[in-house]
Amino acid sequence: MERTTMDLWVGAFVVAGMAALLVLAFKVGNLGTFNNNETYRLWAEFENIGGLKVRAPVKSAGVVVGRVADIQFDNQTFRARVTFNVDKRYQFPKDTFAKILTSGLLGEQYIGLDPGGDAENLKDGDKVAKTQSAMVLENLIGQFLYSKAAEGEGTK
Repeated sequence: MERTTMDLWVGAFVVAGMAALLVLAFKVGNLGTFNNNETYRLWAEFENIGGLKVRAPVKSAGVVVGRVADIQFDNQTFRARVTFNVDKRYQFPKDTFAKILTSGLLGEQYIGLDPGGDAENLKDGDKVAKTQSAMVLENLIGQFLYSKAAEGEGTK
């Protein structure tokens, strides 16, 4: 009888460990929030999206207001077209500014929405016209090194 009780506790511990690993996998994969709220779809074009991925958060004032739904390359404009869903509880003016930002120095990338002052709000299917592309660390380092090299040549 004592052996079966011990086996039952070991089994319960293994099941709890597997459940914890499943929750951790959902958190790492940005699937931790199961949101059944209604959303509306917006899209924007960016010169460079950096490491932005589908399911990346869309934030305003640090609050997650939506998720990236789709990323495609537009053959006519040669820009990245990013489609994202925003919770209907959050309404943004037509002149909202969309930026691709990074959490920390090397963290995940997300879309940041800065609301404007327009009286009319964005609706389902609207384009966010004002955008700022991702700051690519390699490009910034290259520009810095190039400017330093140009300074060195000017002093000779």
